[in-house]
Amino acid sequence: MSKHPKLKQSILNKELLLTAIKDSFKKLSPIALFKSNPVMFAVETICFFSTGVLIAGLFVSQKESTGFVLQITIWLWFTVLFANFSEAVAEGKGKAQAESLKKAKSNIKAKLLKAQNETKYVMVEPSKLGIGSIVLAETGDFIPADGDVIEGMASIDESAITGESEPAIRESGGDRCAVTAGTRVISDWVKIKITSGPGESFIDKMIKLVEGAQRKKTPNELALNILLFGFTLIFIVVCCAVEGFAYFTGFNIPVLFIMALFITLIPTTIAGLLSAIGISGMDRLLQANILAKSGRAVEAAGDIDTLLLDKTGTITIGNRFASEFVPVKGVEVKTLAEASLLSSLSDETPEGRSIVSLAIEKHNLKKEAYNITDAEFIPFSAYTRISGINYKDSEIRKGAVESIKSLAKNAGVEIPSDLDTIVKEISMKGGTPLAVLKNNKPLGAIYLKDVIKPGIRDRFTELRKMGIKTVMITGDNELTAAAIAAEAGVDDYVSQATPEQKLEYIRKEQFEGKMVAMCGDGTNDAPALAQSDVGVAMATGTTAAREAGNMVDLDSDPTKLIEVVKIGKQLLITRGSLTTFSITNDLAKYFAIIPALFAASYPGLQALNIMHLHSPQSAILSAIIFNALIIVFLIPMALKGVKYKPITAAAALRKNLLIYGVGGIIVPFAGVKLIDLIICFTGLVS
Repeated sequence: MSKHPKLKQSILNKELLLTAIKDSFKKLSPIALFKSNPVMFAVETICFFSTGVLIAGLFVSQKESTGFVLQITIWLWFTVLFANFSEAVAEGKGKAQAESLKKAKSNIKAKLLKAQNETKYVMVEPSKLGIGSIVLAETGDFIPADGDVIEGMASIDESAITGESEPAIRESGGDRCAVTAGTRVISDWVKIKITSGPGESFIDKMIKLVEGAQRKKTPNELALNILLFGFTLIFIVVCCAVEGFAYFTGFNIPVLFIMALFITLIPTTIAGLLSAIGISGMDRLLQANILAKSGRAVEAAGDIDTLLLDKTGTITIGNRFASEFVPVKGVEVKTLAEASLLSSLSDETPEGRSIVSLAIEKHNLKKEAYNITDAEFIPFSAYTRISGINYKDSEIRKGAVESIKSLAKNAGVEIPSDLDTIVKEISMKGGTPLAVLKNNKPLGAIYLKDVIKPGIRDRFTELRKMGIKTVMITGDNELTAAAIAAEAGVDDYVSQATPEQKLEYIRKEQFEGKMVAMCGDGTNDAPALAQSDVGVAMATGTTAAREAGNMVDLDSDPTKLIEVVKIGKQLLITRGSLTTFSITNDLAKYFAIIPALFAASYPGLQALNIMHLHSPQSAILSAIIFNALIIVFLIPMALKGVKYKPITAAAALRKNLLIYGVGGIIVPFAGVKLIDLIICFTGLVS
């Protein structure tokens, strides 16, 4: 699976880092910070106070050392800037990706037709097109806006959007009629009915989303923000109580010390990284060529319980191939093969071509042996479900079994007793039977085999390990559906499925409290995509499907739903791990600061000074520096995400507590002590 090279952006990219540094300063606006991150707003408020104390110290004699206040002030501002930097890096990656997408839209002109049956066109700007406009796109033309092909067939270069070098075929009718603005016609022509207004195309929406302009906080983010804000309020009360207690006991603690204590105790680490984690989750999906329309969809993917997949094109390759000719009693297999070949000579579908190939390769028949100049071909009709040929004195037809049996019955011909047996055996193997008739006499059936995609069974096993139930949705009959479901290794299936049945299944699962993901590409999939918690539409699918889903797979590879689930789980695990690490940090900071501040008045507290920090000043400064630097060290983890492995929830919790819980205690002890030694050795504090 290839990726668009322009969508890959390293966090070590020089241009990206410089832009993020500039944006870090722009994000210092108190109003914007209060709305987006209340915890960091509290830190910035202390920064302003500390700056005021510093400025006052230059003109008025202060008890606190001006040099010490300067260091505290610098590191407090760095804390806010580093938090802004993490978010700016994540957003910067999206903006860089958006620039590459914008290039796909540049310098495009549209050939506007007055009506579908018109051939003359006028050149207009894409902005002049409206919903319902008809445009012509010929070889070399770029598609000016999103739409559906209503006439013609063409090869489309979609590499600017999907990164895939292999062209895609787009044709009128069916589920592969949608075309996207910015893609290019490389052969033939199509007439397109525009389905999006100016600035509303699929690529326009992509640009807005990856730039972060439409990213809203997810419910989990909002809940965590409320929790962090609650912690902040609690520590405001605690620090005020500490100051009151010190005053009551006659021990003077500078206000700046109390405020520095407040900064080190509130959960600044996770608050500074929270937005970056959410943005980077969407970014990782985009690097996998999957567009998430909201962060909520990414989060929901991490909690998926049930996954619904369409059979055709998802579990199977999509095209059925002829694998065997099965004649009825009294008919030679070569006779059936010859009739099948003749009836398929004008059939340009993959199934039709496979029938011709099977007859030539397995039964030594040659197309050149038949002079079909005067033959009459009967095209396939959705009404009759039959196609065929009138060749010399023979009328040969192939099609759905019931349709072929009806032709024979209407002509007064008896149906061979073993035809139903043949049909049933093919269905039980998971195949599709296609009956063949010559001069109203049934000859037998063609076994069309649905080919399971390589490795799909292993992928379903992997999903099962994640605790996800896989369900195949198909329009096939019960026997065929059961056979393919068994071969593919899905947990359940729904046969002869209608849009209403898909909806009913999803609602039933959701009523039981389960999160459901659905993958689809057709207009008939749109209701189910809209109802599901995670609806992944194929980029090659219809406009209705793409609008209904909350994710779009640019590669149109439904098996990538596994990647979607992994990234969703990775997002949740990353947020949980860093939250655990941030909160357990506080334990070390209690031992670092509180004994150092109060040991002079209460010598008994000296026993808690297990780090043996040099002085209250060094304790405060060391904790402040550690608080700022730990955000920097955790930015790559927030952007890349914690690695996910399929394990049980209990095992994941134990791992989280062991690594990030215990680590959140040990790392600050070591870090604060090391910084204390460095600042004392360098003489930064007395």
